[in-house]
Amino acid sequence: MGWATPYIAKLKNGETVSFRPRGHSMKGKIESGRLCTVEPIANFSSLEKGDIVLCKVNGNEYLHLIKAIQGKRFQIGNNLHIQFFTMRRKIFRCDVKKSDARQRY
Repeated sequence: MGWATPYIAKLKNGETVSFRPRGHSMKGKIESGRLCTVEPIANFSSLEKGDIVLCKVNGNEYLHLIKAIQGKRFQIGNNLHIQFFTMRRKIFRCDVKKSDARQRY
């Protein structure tokens, strides 16, 4: 069970969640301790490179950026590194407009 497991369970049930992530991998986009609101994704075609998503990859949970989109696969990474590919059923959108984090770039 990871740090985001309870949030992902709620998202899978159609609920919107808010939390304050800790860490510096998204510095400049989401600062450590800032409130983030994450919602289920109704339309995956609306996702774009640069969107912030909560995702589960190989059993680990990340709040990262979409670096590339290849059909139903999304390449995920933080501000410095491209890290993984994951399928759309394992990602949820972080709406920074509803949180006190910085706007998406």
